[in-house]
Amino acid sequence: MKDDAHTDEPRAKGATGIIGDVLGHVSNLIRKEVDLARSEINENLTRAGIAIGLLVGALVIALVALNVLAAALVAAITELGIDAGWSALIVGGLLAVVAFAMVAKGINDLKLSSLAPTRTVKNVRRDAEAVKETL
Repeated sequence: MKDDAHTDEPRAKGATGIIGDVLGHVSNLIRKEVDLARSEINENLTRAGIAIGLLVGALVIALVALNVLAAALVAAITELGIDAGWSALIVGGLLAVVAFAMVAKGINDLKLSSLAPTRTVKNVRRDAEAVKETL
């Protein structure tokens, strides 16, 4: 009888230990997922900051392009056929194209879907499924 009582006791401690281990692993997993979410959000905010910088740069270039295009138009009208005016027009057009490309890239990078912590959401779903399968 002593042996039976002795064998039941480790099983009870074993079950308690397993539950403690599972809770410890779940707690550690949650902590890691929060850290991952924080890291991913910081990364996305950095990308958003760069995108805003691109938009500001595009605005500056667009203003320069408008000045150059205006100067080119004035030169073209007053000096019809003079190479300097058409050159300024070409340069202004190229700057406008660069500004457009920068705006398109900046707007694309600022989409809300690109700022969401998608990797973390995917990991949390995977972890939840693994916990469900374990239980």
